[in-house]
Amino acid sequence: MSAPRYANFEPGTLRFLQQLANNNNREWFKENKSRYEEQVLDVALGFIQAMQDPLHEFAPHFVAQPTRVGGSLMRVYRDTRFSKNKLPYKTNIGIQFRHEQAKNVHSPGYYVHIDPDQLFLGAGMWLPEPDALRGIRERIAAKPAEWKRAVGDAAFKRHFSPGGESLTRPPRGFDKDHELIEDIKRKSFIAVKHMDRDDCLSPQFQRRVETAFKAAEPYMRFLCKAVGVPF
Repeated sequence: MSAPRYANFEPGTLRFLQQLANNNNREWFKENKSRYEEQVLDVALGFIQAMQDPLHEFAPHFVAQPTRVGGSLMRVYRDTRFSKNKLPYKTNIGIQFRHEQAKNVHSPGYYVHIDPDQLFLGAGMWLPEPDALRGIRERIAAKPAEWKRAVGDAAFKRHFSPGGESLTRPPRGFDKDHELIEDIKRKSFIAVKHMDRDDCLSPQFQRRVETAFKAAEPYMRFLCKAVGVPF
């Protein structure tokens, strides 16, 4: 049986995430692991699978991989080795549609985040590595008109707003008087679309995700050029 064209999440998915937030310990998770697999894991993988064909159509170098390990769905297990927060589990669903070259080059991606309190979409790069960050800044400085077209696109602005922090001073090697110095000072090049949490329950959810990600095309194309990967 083929997967449905459009997929969404379920009330049980949100209930489980809230209950996990209230019971973030290994004993509770072990007792409820079958619920996690049914209400979170399988539902999220179904959404990722339903995104494969449309993503290939509008962003063919980005990958929707519906596998339990190593795919688009981020792990539920937290890495607590270097964190003061020792809670063992993430209480959100994180889905990354990575660039096909992401293992070799720090590249832009698309992101879906669902937790008990919020839902948002992302497009771009969160805290790029130094080489990628410099490449983006240099392209903005060298091609200001191209950057302004990307971030000024009407559809893009209707869906997304910039996220992340900025430097207090211009980065070394860049003109402090450049017309786009405030953009050049950004530490991340990520565009964010906030949605109502319960939007993920709507039969129209996937359609809205696709529409938003398509609107990010000029922005994502610019970033891909800046880091040297195809869009």
